[in-house]
Amino acid sequence: MTAIDANSNPPSDSPDHDHGHGGHESENPFQAHHFDTPDQQFESAKLGMWLFLGTEILFFGALFALYTILRANDPEVFSYASQYLDTILGGVNTAVLILSSLTMAMAVHFAQRSKKTLMLICLWLTLLGAIGFLVIKYFEYEHKFHVNLKWGPGFYMPVDEQEATVVGDDGTVLSVVQEDELAVAKETAKLAAEAEESLPAFVDPLIGAVPPVDATTVAPAAIGPGGISAVKPVEKIAADRAAEGHVEHSDKPHLEDQDLPVNTHRFFAIYYAMTGLHGIHVVVGIVMILWLIVKGMKGHFDRRHYAPVDLGGLYWHIVDLVWIFLFPLFYLIH
Repeated sequence: MTAIDANSNPPSDSPDHDHGHGGHESENPFQAHHFDTPDQQFESAKLGMWLFLGTEILFFGALFALYTILRANDPEVFSYASQYLDTILGGVNTAVLILSSLTMAMAVHFAQRSKKTLMLICLWLTLLGAIGFLVIKYFEYEHKFHVNLKWGPGFYMPVDEQEATVVGDDGTVLSVVQEDELAVAKETAKLAAEAEESLPAFVDPLIGAVPPVDATTVAPAAIGPGGISAVKPVEKIAADRAAEGHVEHSDKPHLEDQDLPVNTHRFFAIYYAMTGLHGIHVVVGIVMILWLIVKGMKGHFDRRHYAPVDLGGLYWHIVDLVWIFLFPLFYLIH
């Protein structure tokens, strides 16, 4: 690479090259006043971009570490849930990003040689690749939301209103939550009845056998707000399970696939976190490429001033690199 390509300014022996501040306007109108030379400005900008990309790597690095911990704790969950990801669409997205990275590198190459038309063509191709990636990702997300493959407690909720209601014993329509509460109430009543039958009848020497007292007719004791009965059996069970580390909603089967292992929602939580964050970076890249196209059409980039295209290329390569790691971790490793 020549000195022109590397440093974004003409060689020092050029007749019109001026190292002083007085020649900034005539030599390079894009040079900021607080830099002594175009070289210094270019190297400072590139160092700043590398520092920014370093923080991005640390950011994603924390998520990759979380992914590793979750997969180590529930390997069967990640192995089973990965089958719900479309490997073909993921592979197409990977190819699209790799091609867009190539066109971005070519745009930098043509900017260094003042080939405006070819640079703009490559930037437009890069932009189309970025938009295509998001379109494919939208269809992936849309399908998963349709079958209720989400994150958190919503993973176990009904998909639509028809599945959200059931008919009770008396013909009334109950929600899923009401159905659960009714089942707990029935179980509580059954246990109380069995306990009542197991109690021996008290025999009074004057009036004979006295049946056991129905506990449900006894007023709550005045201990604390609402008495002892303020702690409902459902709440007591939930508290005991929470104390034992039990995941309350993981024992409910998923409506679309009853065979999903416990805590499958964790896989989709980290999947949406990492791919969604990557998608946000793609959106930022689209805005950046559009800005480069507008500036390029106005003739702002040539062999003397191509730093914005070069720095934009660095950012886009990092975005592509992150996806190259995400694709095998989520789509290929079973």
